[in-house]
Amino acid sequence: MRESSNQVILLTGASSGIGKATAQWLMKRGFRVYGTSRKVSGVNGGQPEQTDASGGFIAMIPLDVTSDESAESAVKAVLEKEGRIDVLICNAGMGIAGSIEDTAMEEAEKQFDTNFFGALRMIRLVLPVMRKQGNGRIIVVSSVAGIISIPYQSMYSASKFALEALVEALRHEVAPFGIKACLVEPGDTRTGFTSSRIIAEAAGEDSPYSSRFRKSLARMEHDEQNGASPEAVARVIHRMILRKNPPIRSAVGFGYKAILLLKRILPSRLVEKLVGMLYA
Repeated sequence: MRESSNQVILLTGASSGIGKATAQWLMKRGFRVYGTSRKVSGVNGGQPEQTDASGGFIAMIPLDVTSDESAESAVKAVLEKEGRIDVLICNAGMGIAGSIEDTAMEEAEKQFDTNFFGALRMIRLVLPVMRKQGNGRIIVVSSVAGIISIPYQSMYSASKFALEALVEALRHEVAPFGIKACLVEPGDTRTGFTSSRIIAEAAGEDSPYSSRFRKSLARMEHDEQNGASPEAVARVIHRMILRKNPPIRSAVGFGYKAILLLKRILPSRLVEKLVGMLYA
């Protein structure tokens, strides 16, 4: 891998929240960041590129991770400028909330198209590049909800569980080519994700799940609004870039590391009861 001042980063979902904070964090430390967004206009104050005294920069390129053509175009654009991609950070994501019964198949598919298949699409495109280079790093932003499934966020949790399984297998497959793969698992984080969460269309007041769902949603939103800063996540992502042998999973914050440890050691019935008390 190159020194950080020369490393080329392809970062999806860079227009807001964790992605934007990560782009800024890495730029200030000398990385050449190609951030992506479905709508580039208006991102970063309408400027196509930001530079830093460290030599780092952010260049925004359009990308819809649910489109083969768009994904191929984004990867091609980076390669035409740099000739390589050292790190792929799969961060683009969205959330749909509602009971399983109230969530339509089309809504569930939309969730997976972005969170799971979007990451898979980008990973498959950069692997030939990294194999040819003889090195590379793939960092997938998952979630604590990819380890502990949250009621009324089942589709979001399921998409993150799928990413966890994907990276577990990927890590073994690409190791012989000098490519490292790992997961970063944020918990509740203060971003626009809370306000942009999509509510399942059938999750209205007439739903039999309505009262419990609204209570669970209020708890989720409160925890997110009082959660970690996106910069805290960016810091962990940065560490995973720099570490020679990054661990497969890195939770963000001591509290969430402790929660995931308890998930492994406590009886499953007790964990289920605790989750139910908080969110069901």
